[in-house]
Amino acid sequence: MAGSLGDLGGLLKQAQKMQRQMSDLQDELGKQNYPGSAGGGMVQVVVNGKRELKSLTIDPQVVDPQEVEMLEDLVASAFRDALQKADKAASEAMGGITGGMGMPGMM
Repeated sequence: MAGSLGDLGGLLKQAQKMQRQMSDLQDELGKQNYPGSAGGGMVQVVVNGKRELKSLTIDPQVVDPQEVEMLEDLVASAFRDALQKADKAASEAMGGITGGMGMPGMM
């Protein structure tokens, strides 16, 4: 019984260490920027690791009042592209800490 309590203490320390590492990693990922583009680069966005839109650039050639719906689609597509890159980077980084344990609630 005493041995199992020692194991539990070690497990708790390991979990706390992992939690600190994940928090530090999330802070670091939040500082990273991830570009996304659509329409051959005509629409470009940058999001950070917190999934916040940091910038949006639209080539004037695609600004046509008759094609607003196409422009909206390009912006949405570029945004999804950037978010996928941010999510992939977060998933890969978290996998290094969790060892692929598939922790719920983690990217």
